[in-house]
Amino acid sequence: MADGNITKDAMYDAVAPDNFESMLNLDRYHARTDAFDKIISATHDHFWDPLDKKYIDFDQPWDMMNEPLVPEDLNIAIQTDYVSNHLKDPSLRAQFINKSLLRSFSSILHGEQGALNLSASLCHVLYDQGAQEYAANQTREEARHVTAFAKYIKARWGRPVECSVVLKNLLVEIIAAPEVYKKIIGMQMLVEGLAMGAFATFYQKLNDPLGRKLMQLVMTDEAFHHKFGKIWADRTVPKLTPEEHAIVEDWAAHCFQSVLFNLVSPSEQRDLYEEFGLDPDKVLEAIQQLATDERRREDMKEAANIFRVLIKTLLNAGIITDRTRAFYGMYVDMDELKSEGDRMVGDDIAEEGIAFLKSINFRDRAPALGLAAE
Repeated sequence: MADGNITKDAMYDAVAPDNFESMLNLDRYHARTDAFDKIISATHDHFWDPLDKKYIDFDQPWDMMNEPLVPEDLNIAIQTDYVSNHLKDPSLRAQFINKSLLRSFSSILHGEQGALNLSASLCHVLYDQGAQEYAANQTREEARHVTAFAKYIKARWGRPVECSVVLKNLLVEIIAAPEVYKKIIGMQMLVEGLAMGAFATFYQKLNDPLGRKLMQLVMTDEAFHHKFGKIWADRTVPKLTPEEHAIVEDWAAHCFQSVLFNLVSPSEQRDLYEEFGLDPDKVLEAIQQLATDERRREDMKEAANIFRVLIKTLLNAGIITDRTRAFYGMYVDMDELKSEGDRMVGDDIAEEGIAFLKSINFRDRAPALGLAAE
């Protein structure tokens, strides 16, 4: 651990990002893990192009002035008496919900950009060819997510908003971390888990068909990205010493706590409240009265709750022990999570999306394959 890495499997060996000479080692070209081959090969099954309308058409309209993109139960501010009584007109309520949702989608866009850069950074440090190829493959997929969410935001709002301070700091910390375990836990497990939970929620709740289609297409990729973190956990966590496990566990708790209490914080939407003639301090006070630990725990009983997905990811990976179990247990029933097994809430949605993509990709490839055979 002289370099800070906690490496228990050769396929996660890493070098310094500026040590390109090590990549030219002749023996390296004959040492390639096959652990990621199925994930890499499967990319052909779930290929999609955000610039091709046969996959998704961003020209589909939506009345942003009168139709809320999501139900009101997804917006905590409008559930308060103060905001609800102030915004009685249905059109105003729709506009408030939609402009508030822009903050969430902007965070997703910034998160996808972070995932792109982190995957690219792994290409520079992972020594094993198979691991490096997987990282390069994920970089390509994250790039199309950035394109897709940028196009959706442009179609619905015109322009994204700034990344929240907490999310920006977390992304910068993860991407800049020289330790591979921090990158994998922070991005492949926590941020990707956050994404799967958020996408599943939006897929189930969005009123906009275009938004639902976007969520499903992205989930066809994210389900595989999530598996990369699971493979790391399966091959690493059981081999950790108690001291190493504590380091890993504390890092995971740090990342979780950062997003739990601060992601798209209501306090960072003061400008939105003022735009609708609301007193930001009164809005925040009203939200605080609703956002109790008990309410948060009740919300997390829903399988698609984004933070519930994160906790389940860490629990199934064996990262959570009695040291931090009580912290996570404040919000979910840990025994209930354990009994659910490895199946994640987004898996069924992703599988349906992959079936859709196979029908398109197979149809388009069939003539070419037949010609090649001749």
